[in-house]
Amino acid sequence: MSAEGNYDGPAAGLGGVKRTRWAWIAGTFFGAGFMKPGPGTYGSVAATLVWFAIARHVSIHWLPLITLGMAALATAIGIPAATRIARESGRKDPQIVVIDEVAGQWLTLVFCLPQMPFALLGLVCFRIFDILKPPPIRRLEKLPAGTGIMVDDLGAGVYALILQTVIQQAWIVWQIAAHAPKH
Repeated sequence: MSAEGNYDGPAAGLGGVKRTRWAWIAGTFFGAGFMKPGPGTYGSVAATLVWFAIARHVSIHWLPLITLGMAALATAIGIPAATRIARESGRKDPQIVVIDEVAGQWLTLVFCLPQMPFALLGLVCFRIFDILKPPPIRRLEKLPAGTGIMVDDLGAGVYALILQTVIQQAWIVWQIAAHAPKH
């Protein structure tokens, strides 16, 4: 870090422009955005691992609210961070910004049971919708600056939340039916 509070970490090779430390740390989710290939996937994996670590230590009754709060906090920090990184890097939607994937991934996991198979299901569902961007998600990217960067991933998170929840509940019902006493 320079004396002015600028970030001189792994992004130092991006055009030699001023980098605001807090924005680059938050926006890249502590450096996950610098991983190659596919920084968005690394951001989603990091978010899932953080969620899983937290989920194992909180009451299942509070987990949806805590997860929703995590997604809201990531969004609140992510919009200004993504805006700043986009401006400082000179890119409309820099791939190194993965806080949007983090927020979308956490939104996906709101009703997820704290078991690794379900968390992985949520990860796969989110990555599919984030990559495919079905309507109207692609239009959300056109919103200005960090808002557009963040909101399209939240849209993917909503779609993935629905699919993950339906599959998870169907599996639970199937398990109950498979283990029900036969008459």
